[in-house]
Amino acid sequence: MKPLTLFKCLCDDTRLKLTLLLSNGEMCVCDLMTALDLSQPKISRHLALLREQQLVVSEKRGQWVYYRLSPELPVWALDIIDQALTACQQEITALKPFSEGQCCR
Repeated sequence: MKPLTLFKCLCDDTRLKLTLLLSNGEMCVCDLMTALDLSQPKISRHLALLREQQLVVSEKRGQWVYYRLSPELPVWALDIIDQALTACQQEITALKPFSEGQCCR
């Protein structure tokens, strides 16, 4: 991954929030929809872009798709994401509570 690719992914508010939420661990699409209060098509479109740029990876389990940050991300990219999370911690904490997998378990 090149720095420009990472910054292009994170320049959109929705993609930034998705990335920051996923920096805390794996989440189902339904949890991300609830947390951001956005429709499934919008969340999926942004996740597809993040997946294409290899920022996130996905795994389908039954009818649900789970996402997490790619384990292949370089350390410098993880450092940037971590710094962004620190800077946005209040905003991320204030997001609508999500079901923590209740819809997909």
